[in-house]
Amino acid sequence: LLDAVAVPMKADPATKHFTCRRCGLYATREQISDLRDRINRRARTREDHQYDYLDWWQKSKKDKQVA
Repeated sequence: LLDAVAVPMKADPATKHFTCRRCGLYATREQISDLRDRINRRARTREDHQYDYLDWWQKSKKDKQVA
């Protein structure tokens, strides 16, 4: 985990928490993982919406009624 995070983190073995030396964040491994996932999650773009519409448009009429 420490290698994957771009900021220097210091581990506290007594409480199993990590402290960021740059900003002072004090969090567990799970909280850091959740933060990284939230940051790395990509917002839906216009291209994503266009691809979904094209996919829907190319489906047969029967498939559209089921969905």
